[in-house]
Amino acid sequence: MTIRHRTDESPWEAVTALGVGFATAKIVLTALELGVFTALADGPRTREQLREELALHGRGLDDFLAALAAFGLLERAGDGYRNAAVAERHLVRGPHYDGGFLEGANAVLYPAWGGLTSALRTGAPQNTGDFEEMLADPERRRMYHGMMDSLSAPLAPCIAQALDWSRHTTVTDVGGARGNLVSLLLRAHPHLRGVVFDRPQNGPDVAEHAARTGVAERVSFVGGDFFTDALPPSDVLVIGHVLADFSPEQRTALVRSAYRALRPGGALVVYDPMPDAAEPDPLSLVGSLHMLVMSPAGAGYPPHRCAEWLTEAGFRDLSVRPAGLGNTLVVGHRTTGS
Repeated sequence: MTIRHRTDESPWEAVTALGVGFATAKIVLTALELGVFTALADGPRTREQLREELALHGRGLDDFLAALAAFGLLERAGDGYRNAAVAERHLVRGPHYDGGFLEGANAVLYPAWGGLTSALRTGAPQNTGDFEEMLADPERRRMYHGMMDSLSAPLAPCIAQALDWSRHTTVTDVGGARGNLVSLLLRAHPHLRGVVFDRPQNGPDVAEHAARTGVAERVSFVGGDFFTDALPPSDVLVIGHVLADFSPEQRTALVRSAYRALRPGGALVVYDPMPDAAEPDPLSLVGSLHMLVMSPAGAGYPPHRCAEWLTEAGFRDLSVRPAGLGNTLVVGHRTTGS
């Protein structure tokens, strides 16, 4: 989705548009927060109907709705608006809602990015709050799980095709939140059984999500800390959006722990934003900078560095491929004789 600019736009105009990109982002995030797209799920609404339904003042509303239309998220419908196809498919609350990450971005990332200058000067994260406190708060935990679901779901098809899954019977998602990725993999491969390994507070949410997605009988949960507890033995381990949160020393320790947990012939799947200096991807670079403002030591890392960690731990037959949304997928195998 790109904003349509004039064809005669000057380079300086393009730079100016980049500089006020925060305003574009906030328009979209605010539309989600207000529930604009869900309000339009039943059909077009006039400006006045939306104002009343969403309890808005009215000042600025015409420009707000026109901007969403200019972004390609709404369409004009007579004297009102309706959802564009992409908004109807992804941004209406319900079974197919994909806006969880954007909701979390509005609540957590947007304020933290306001401190980017400070983060670059000090190296200190700019987010507020404690992770354990967040997990203890049901509403904040729900938002966190929604973010994780929205990040993992688009990558599931790539992961589901990254291996010959017929050779494996168990898969463990390390740091798997409420098990959305495991549920999607189990639905794609009905012979698999899945394990979610994460903080103990996530256990009830894993059970609820597995029941809702129809895989409850094939999913189990193990609570723990992946830096102090052994990972569950498995044929396949997935470590996604985890290594980038931590220091290089913690990353290598976790990769070694994964090697020990894998059965001979098993595989480790890693995905993260992995900026490559040779082919810079803006989404991957933004994902890496998320770690700067959100974590004490995290950052994206180049694919070759990830491959080095896996090789040093004993993995062989490595493969690297793009996985979408600025992510890269690295797969390594534990040989049958090791």
